[in-house]
Amino acid sequence: DVAVVEDGAYRMLGRASVDIIKTGGYKISALEVEEVLRTHPAIAECAVVGVDDAEWGERVCAAVELAPGSSLTLPDLRAWAKERLAPYKVPRALSVVQALPRNALGKVMKREVTKLFGS
Repeated sequence: DVAVVEDGAYRMLGRASVDIIKTGGYKISALEVEEVLRTHPAIAECAVVGVDDAEWGERVCAAVELAPGSSLTLPDLRAWAKERLAPYKVPRALSVVQALPRNALGKVMKREVTKLFGS
């Protein structure tokens, strides 16, 4: 939740969820996109985030750990994803990483993933 204190009272401004991506007037569940991407044979694990975009509000970006011996390019991922996701849910950027950033409990740190895309 995001709030401010005004005249000694809290005022709610909204929620800051890393799992909801707002792009081009749509609200996208990052978890839904991740679920689909995990079915790609080259992807062992992934994290999907929204990165600030002047035109769209946010753009859908995917960071992936590849399965052993696999390779993946953004054009290949986009072509595959377009067959399984609505066009506005298809990732516009891809970062291939050795390991996704995780906290001590093993949960992916989405704010750190966002930094992989320059934000």
